[in-house]
Amino acid sequence: MAGHADAVAALHGAARIEAAARGRSRWYAVYLWVLGAWQLAFVPAVVLWHGPAGTGTSCAMNAALVSGLSVYAARQPVVPRGFARRHYTVIGTWAALYVLTIMLSVTVGRDSVPFAAVAAPVCALPFAVAAVGVMGERRRRT
Repeated sequence: MAGHADAVAALHGAARIEAAARGRSRWYAVYLWVLGAWQLAFVPAVVLWHGPAGTGTSCAMNAALVSGLSVYAARQPVVPRGFARRHYTVIGTWAALYVLTIMLSVTVGRDSVPFAAVAAPVCALPFAVAAVGVMGERRRRT
């Protein structure tokens, strides 16, 4: 019976560690929500604010945010399961939408506030969808 009790104790210990790791993996959803929210300001700034001042300001602000989020991500003790595949898919989808937004803003939507108002949430969508997915996975596993 001692072997059985040891096995049960080991399983309880593993479950406790797994629960702690899941609780600490919430950071990726926060990361995604911040990037998604940032798109609502960043995309209209890029689409509507032309010239060196607009480009310099929006690029500097974007670089600061991405740098801060990168430091935040690097300091996290737990990486969610499937992180690399999900992250590259999210960033790739966002990049495609962002490039399409820039191309359309230069060709057909130049200085168009309605275009910027539609493009911003479209560019935020990959981050929001992924954040909801991450939060849903956490709920299903607990």
